[in-house]
Parts: sequence; structure tokens; C-alpha cells
Amino acid sequence: MSGEVTGTHPHDGHHHPPLAATVAGSAVPASRVDAVLAAVPARDRVTRPEGLARDERQRRRWATQVVVVDELARRACVARGLAPPPEMAPGRVLGVSGTDVADLGSIVAVALAHSAAARALLAALEGEQRVGEEAVREYYERNPDRFLTPEALRRGVDPFRGAKARDLVPYARVRAGIEGELRRARGRQAFFDWLDGERAGVEYTHGHEHPGDPAHPDHEHRH
Repeated sequence: MSGEVTGTHPHDGHHHPPLAATVAGSAVPASRVDAVLAAVPARDRVTRPEGLARDERQRRRWATQVVVVDELARRACVARGLAPPPEMAPGRVLGVSGTDVADLGSIVAVALAHSAAARALLAALEGEQRVGEEAVREYYERNPDRFLTPEALRRGVDPFRGAKARDLVPYARVRAGIEGELRRARGRQAFFDWLDGERAGVEYTHGHEHPGDPAHPDHEHRH
């Protein structure tokens, strides 16, 4: 289970920078979270001071998760023998589409946009997925609405009632695309499963807990 640690190291006669979390015993400095916060502008949703303060507290917790995903992914890349990716560069905000946020959640979508390590790990996990012929064929047969020909669309053919073979793009032409789509979906699920397992060992300092952690008063179940 994840826990909470104090914001600095125990008194040992040395000054240490504030921490956001510890991952496998290694410190994650709060300055990395500050850099993400500086790179990702706040959403102007509330104007009351107490609302702004709450949003900023949650934004810090959200940004901590982005940094933690990067740190965990870097360690996973090393463990897998993948080429060491460059450090996350939070000053460079990459575009994150609304579709990615809907499919992945904002934390993972932004982490993948910012973290070369997270992208490398996701690519490795996708490459490990094996999609059998049966699964590809089943997807084709279950989703005829996705494979209507332009002519069938113009005629208003109902893909689930009365569509004929000539109304559908031939299986051979779309097979590779379906296989790739299923592999990506399975790779993303493998990434989520990996992340869920690794997050359990992360310890957060006060103010950097997961935004959905019910142990703090601002928690909300939004990713």
C-alpha cells in the first residue's frame, strides 16, 4: 500500500530539497512537480479564493502523478533493458487530444505526452501483444458499421440489418488495421495494469497524495 512521508529527509545534519514522493526508496523532488505545474496552465473554472486554493492543491497532486508515472516508467525501461530515454522535459508542453484524455485519463495522457520513458514502455508493451486471427475476424464481424463502403453509406445501408457482403470493405483490406488497433488497446491495458501495480509502492508527502485519495479532504475521483 502507498503511504505518506514527510516533506524532507529526517534530520541528519544536511539540508535536502523538499520531496513530493519516494519511489522504491528514491526521492522524487518537489521541484519536478513544480516544473510540470509551470508547463501546464491551470483551467479557469472557479473564481472564489477558496475554490482556487482547492483547485491548486488538486493540481499539485495531479502533477505529482504525472511525475511519478515518468519515474516509474524510467525504472521499468532500465529493468527491461530498453535504451535509457531522456529526462521528462516539462517545459515543453506537447499537445494532448481530448480523445486521449477520454481514453487514457488526463494523468496518463499528459504523462505519455511529456515522458519519453512512458512512451517507450507503452510501445514495448504494445509490441508484446499477440492478436490471433480469430480475434481480428470476430471484431470485423461484430462491427460492420465501421466497414461500410462509401457507396453503402450513401445509400443509407443499415450495417446490422440487410447489409450484404458487397456493402462492406473486404476483410483482407482492413485486417492489418484491425490487428493494429486491437494490439494498441491491449498494450494500453497492459500499461494500466503495470501502473496500478507499481503505484502501490509509492509513498507521497503531504500535499502530493493522489487526487482521488479519500484520505485528504479535497479528494475527487477524476483522472
